Parts: sequence; structure tokens; C-alpha cells
Amino acid sequence: MKHRAIKRRNVVIGIGATAGTAAVGGVALNASASTAGSTTSSDSSLVFDPDAFTKLTTTVTDTEGTEHSVTYHFWKAITYVSKPVDETYQSLNVSVPVEIDGTAVDASDAPILFANSVGGYMPSSVADATGIGGGGMSGGAGGGAPSGAPTASPSASATAPGANGNTNATGGAMNTNQMLALAAGYVVVEPGARGRTLKNSAGEYYGTAPAAIVDLKAAVRYVKSNKGRIPGDVERIVSAGTSAGGALSSLLGASGDSPLYDKYLEEIGAADASDAIFATGAWCPIIDLEHADAAYEWNWGTNVTASTGKVVDQTLSKEFQSQFAEYQAKLKLRGLKGSGFGTLTARNYDDYLVKQYLEPSATTYLAALPDSDRATYLAANTFITWKNGRATFTWADFLTHVGARKKTAPAFDPFDLSSGENNEFGAGTTEARHFTAYGAKNDTTGLSTKRVASDIPEKLNLMNPMYHLVEKANSKRSKHWWIRLGTKDSDTSLTIAANLAAGAGNLGDNVNHLYYWDQGHGANTDPGDFITWIAKVTGYKKARKK
Repeated sequence: MKHRAIKRRNVVIGIGATAGTAAVGGVALNASASTAGSTTSSDSSLVFDPDAFTKLTTTVTDTEGTEHSVTYHFWKAITYVSKPVDETYQSLNVSVPVEIDGTAVDASDAPILFANSVGGYMPSSVADATGIGGGGMSGGAGGGAPSGAPTASPSASATAPGANGNTNATGGAMNTNQMLALAAGYVVVEPGARGRTLKNSAGEYYGTAPAAIVDLKAAVRYVKSNKGRIPGDVERIVSAGTSAGGALSSLLGASGDSPLYDKYLEEIGAADASDAIFATGAWCPIIDLEHADAAYEWNWGTNVTASTGKVVDQTLSKEFQSQFAEYQAKLKLRGLKGSGFGTLTARNYDDYLVKQYLEPSATTYLAALPDSDRATYLAANTFITWKNGRATFTWADFLTHVGARKKTAPAFDPFDLSSGENNEFGAGTTEARHFTAYGAKNDTTGLSTKRVASDIPEKLNLMNPMYHLVEKANSKRSKHWWIRLGTKDSDTSLTIAANLAAGAGNLGDNVNHLYYWDQGHGANTDPGDFITWIAKVTGYKKARKK
């Protein structure tokens, strides 16, 4: 199949920078890596066609406000498995820069940004995208159905509770990282994946756990099986995702080549290749779902709920806080190197968050403000002590500053099975199921049994990166981690991302983790730094011009 040469122009709105953020231009033409021969795919349908692209041109505004004209080759909706359940979602797009600001570039050995746009564990499709950054939830989230079956449709309860101005329509990542990566000379792969609301004509859910992570792994395998055919360094794949997509990105990094997924990958005809990735980018990852209710109450238990203006049942909240204390003790995680904290427990975690993340975050924010703006902010937020260029405050005052929490109790496995996570663990024709013993025991929907289904424990392991970092430390995991979260993000507990960072850091991995001051769910205020970080950890240094 030969490519089509189409000239067009897409203009990307400028992306705001934070103080000290590096512009894309600083890494735009950097490159280094060794080439390798082609890898033979075990299935001819999974062979990448180098000539099946469309030539497009777009304008990317970097974090310093500079515009860059980028011409790139665009491969659209490549099915990445040989036995797809739903090609609308089990396909990926590839974008490869060939000219940046009038200079021809060779991206054959560039890092590959593997950017998912999943939000809320909803279906994510790239099939209708007309260029880079156009992926996400397709119209209606229905898409195609399994071979021979009528068109699928989403559940009537499909919602995007995490969506806001920082995210796409389903609460997943915006296309900021993809656009900046393209302008930096990187290859960008955007995979689709099945999601929890998909049903076939028989009313069976075919996108619930572990479908999304299985699909992303299959997409990685497709890329790696086409080494030497698909542009980019397949040994330098860096994943990125936000919210549920951040959870899947961190899971992709933690579970590389885990045999737990083999049977699921075989079922959909994934390529016979590795699914381990080099580095992981995760923004506000919603992970560790089986312990998320407990962590949430430990963090936000005394804050009023936004929807009611009242605190949740404090007896219930304290039960969850006790569960968190027990769980955190079992993890035996230590504070990150240099933090001065040993084992992290329910007793010292508030101090750890304040000293390791929150005060440094506030300090960075305030230091970047003009003197007059800083004075105004401090006058409005008297809980902060500003001395010698450093912000200090207490955990209690910080919670007051954040204000209302987003979710009720239980936050993730509610007794009435009303959460998206309940739907994520649905099966067959059952839309929603409990995935914690506490949720099942206190069910209010009239279930005949008060126990979790027998397949739930395995699915929890398949969906939780902490299993692969702590319980069964995976040697094939990503060794480089970029983790970000807003300090006002009450979609989950602040301990969740910190535990992920500690889990990877305690294994000796390179962890770059910070919190964005006064930012909410889905924030990504230092995208230029992420692009620079990719160049640093992958060793992408020397320019390669054609």
C-alpha cells in the first residue's frame, strides 16, 4: 500500500509553561541510538507497512510560546492483534516527524512516546482521528463489535466523572504530550483500547477488566514485533496516560512481560514479542483500587463532601482509616531516598506528604510568582509561613485549604454498585460487581451473596501495578518513572501516587515525582520538562538530520 501525500495544517493552541520549564526546541532535533535488523512477525497481518502513511503538516506551540512547523508521516488505525474483539478500539496510530522548522529529520532511532487517552476506564478509539492527538472516546463509545456480531453499544450508565478542563471528554489525557513529543523529533504511537461500557448484542460486557491493559500490552507487542520496520527505537518506549490512563500507564510499566497476561494476549492474537517498556509517565494514576477506599478516608475523611456539604459517616470513615493503617503497615514501603523517612505508616504519612511533596510544591509555586502576587497569595492563605524562600504549614491546615472532597464513602466500591470501578469489574451480562470484601459484605442492592466473585482476586492483580512492584516484584518492569498529581486532586488519596513512587523507588528505580500546587485532577503543568526527561533517560542526544 502506497502513501498519500496530503498537505494540510493543524494549529495547536499554545501550552502554558511553568517557571524553569524547558522549551521543546531544546530537544527538538536530538537523537542517538543504534539501529537493528527487522524482527519477523509470527502473523502476516501484524506486519507494519512502512508505505501506508499520509503526509501531514501541523504547527506546535511549545512551552515558551515558540511555534514549530512539523511535517510528519501518519499511519491511521492499524489493527494491532490478529484476532480482534473490536477493531474500532484495538487499533493504533503512528506519527513520525520528517521535517521540523524546514529541516529534514530522521526519527528512525528516536524514542517512542506511547500515549494512551483512556479516561474512567472508558473505551478509547483512534479510528476517527485525522492526525496526531485526535484519539479518545469515539462517537457513542460503541464502535464495532466482535466478528459476526451486531454493532456494540455502551452501557446506559457510561459517565466520565473525572472529566474537567485538564482532561479529554472521558477524563483521560489531553494531546499536549503527543504534540510536544512530535516537535521534539520523537515517534508518537497512540493506541486505542476497549473500555468498561462496551456490550455486544447479547448484552455481554467485553471491555471490562483486564481488557484495557491487555490491549495496551498487545499494542506494545505489535510495535516491538515490527522492529526495523516501524520508525523509532522500540527498546525506548515511554508510556503516558492520565487518571485511569495513568493507572494503565503505570501498570504497563510495572507488569512488563508478566506471564499473568499471556492467556489473555493469546486469545486476541497478540504478536509474539515483549510488552516491557522502558519508561513510564503517569498523571494522577487511579490505582490500587482494592485499597483505595481506605486510603481515601485516611486522606480526606474529615473534609466535607462537595455534593452534600457535609462530612461522611465518621464511623464508616474511621473503619476505612483502620483498614488503611493495616494495609500500609503490610506494604513495608520506605520513604524515597533523601526524604529522611523510613517505613511509611498511617502515623507518619501525613508528615511525609507535607515534607516530601506538599511544602516543596508550595515553595516552587510561590517562588515563581512576582513579589506582589506572592504577597497577595500569602495574605489570602495565612496558613502558609513563608520564610527564607520556603513555605511551611501543617497537614490539618492543608486539608482545610483543599476544602471539599469530590467523592462520598465508600469512594470506589460503594455499597450500591454505582461507581465506574464497579462497572470495570463487571463480567458477562452483569454490569457492576463489588471488588472488595467490605463492599460486598455491606451491599445494598439485594445480592444473594455477600462475597466477591471468585475471579476478582486475579483481576485485581492484573489491574494493580503495586502487585508487580511490591507483592511480586517484576524484574522486567520499567526502571524510569515520571509521576505527577495535583495537590487539590481528591479523585483519589494523595498516598496512592506516593506509594507508587515509593514502590518503584524502593526497588532502585529512577523516580521523578512531584505534586502540582493548587492543581486538580488531570493537571499537567510541566509538559516541556517531561519531554526533556524522556531525552535524558533514553540517552537521546545527538542530532540526526537527513
